[in-house]
Amino acid sequence: MRSGQRLKYLYRVVDRRAGQDQPPLLAVSIHHGVVPRHQITDDLPRAEDLSNYKICEPGDIILNRMRAFQGAIGLSHSRGLVSPDYLVLRPEEGVEGRYIHHLFRSAWFIGEMTSRLRGIGGTESGSVRTPRINAEDLGEIKTSLPLLTQQRRIADFLDGETARIGELRKARWRQKSLLVERTKQRIIELATGVASHRTLANTGSPWIPKLPEGWQLLPLKRRWTVIDCKHRTPSYLDNGIPVISPGDIRPGRLDLSRAHRFVSEADYLDLADDLRRPRRGDIVYSRNASVGTAAYIDTDERFTMGQDVCRITSADQDQLFLSYVLNAVTQGEIESLQIGSTFTRINIATLLGLGIPCPPPEEQRNISLQMDEVSRRGNDLQRKLDRQLQVLEERRGALITAAVTGQFDVSTASGRGVTE
Repeated sequence: MRSGQRLKYLYRVVDRRAGQDQPPLLAVSIHHGVVPRHQITDDLPRAEDLSNYKICEPGDIILNRMRAFQGAIGLSHSRGLVSPDYLVLRPEEGVEGRYIHHLFRSAWFIGEMTSRLRGIGGTESGSVRTPRINAEDLGEIKTSLPLLTQQRRIADFLDGETARIGELRKARWRQKSLLVERTKQRIIELATGVASHRTLANTGSPWIPKLPEGWQLLPLKRRWTVIDCKHRTPSYLDNGIPVISPGDIRPGRLDLSRAHRFVSEADYLDLADDLRRPRRGDIVYSRNASVGTAAYIDTDERFTMGQDVCRITSADQDQLFLSYVLNAVTQGEIESLQIGSTFTRINIATLLGLGIPCPPPEEQRNISLQMDEVSRRGNDLQRKLDRQLQVLEERRGALITAAVTGQFDVSTASGRGVTE
């Protein structure tokens, strides 16, 4: 064991720019390491000209300088291009790159790196802006380096154990995805009567082709009223009366704790006049950001609507039923409007024209209670899967930290029970 070595003696910082050399574009994922960029995003690169991007080779360690403290560190298995803001580190002779990669992902190392971040604010409060780890600061971190044979034993052990944990995480993510789809499908079946009626009639709509006899497929405007926000930008405050923006709206009940903008009493009275004041039992609907998302209001707390948010109400229809329909049933129709266009929001006329399945009001209320129960069960199962994912991530982190800091002998350990 060589103790007290500065990291800068264990690798070289490589800064070779692409120029005319254009290998595949790579990115660093917190959960998946270095992967082809198209696997984690469909967005185009920020720069059209990639000539200034950095070249990395197999065996290089790549750090996203702005997110490395969150785990955005990976070992490259292929030649490629990475962002010019990333660090490309090439292990020196006598240093096992896989070991250094695991060391960099240990809780001990993340703590050392976080204390050296440069930026405005602090990571503890989440208020740091443009945090970065500089190559010079990174290189000053001291570590104890085992002999090369031991580095390789530790790396082999951690490669196997983290791969096993990774497969378990993938399985949980697949379960979660299937659960979300099944919950949505069950809500669609309830909203369109398929779950409770045997006799169905054709509607002539490609989006909702069949409905029970006695139900109607009507444009939203026939049964509900839509009131748009007041198109005025107020002076925002650090506290006061909440303003609900499109990004604050999530399917289900409205959560006012998500609001991050506030206005004065005077601005509230102007923005939330009698027509535009959301009330318990109404829906607030996002026409932008999370396009076409509805939240049901079950609070009497005062708030007002921001830009691209509208209020949906009715004197005799069930708004909870409609909120489920808007979040599940009408999504296909909305998505069809986005094909081949720069569609970024739903205008009021489009919203008013959406086809809504309309059972009698009393049946709407009964169905909405059933959909609430389906949603509750789905959310409970999702929380259990999220907890399992969290435990697996904690186990992976604890295992890496224990192995690279010498808390157990990897030549005799199986990895099981290390964190227990």
